[in-house]
Amino acid sequence: MANESFPVEKSETEWRSLLSADQFRVLREHGTERAGTSPLNYEKRTGHYNCAACGHALFESGTKYESGSGWPSFFRPLPGAVATTTDQTHGMTRVEVHCANCGGHLGHVFNDGPAPTGQRYCMNGVSLKFEPGA
Repeated sequence: MANESFPVEKSETEWRSLLSADQFRVLREHGTERAGTSPLNYEKRTGHYNCAACGHALFESGTKYESGSGWPSFFRPLPGAVATTTDQTHGMTRVEVHCANCGGHLGHVFNDGPAPTGQRYCMNGVSLKFEPGA
């Protein structure tokens, strides 16, 4: 993704000043938070899940479900909210999900989710910010 451009672009220094150390590690360095550590696993209110880096709306609360994976999971992103790339790290091929607005790493998508899409967008909670309401 180093050669891609996004509507929101900042220098490493700017991102570091805006994000916590954990957020920077996940969003900008493609890290992963430990399973079961995100308070968003237990979030049940109506609202939107936005990118913690740029505030871009990513998922609507009605698409969130309990996958048992230990990470907040969704069966569908908002239209045009995310983009994907092939991730071949850790000796496997996965589909990485990133924010279409700033390129921040969010997690991965798998084809073992519920209807109607059959997809599981397995997101790092630290890469998301919940906004209650509409």
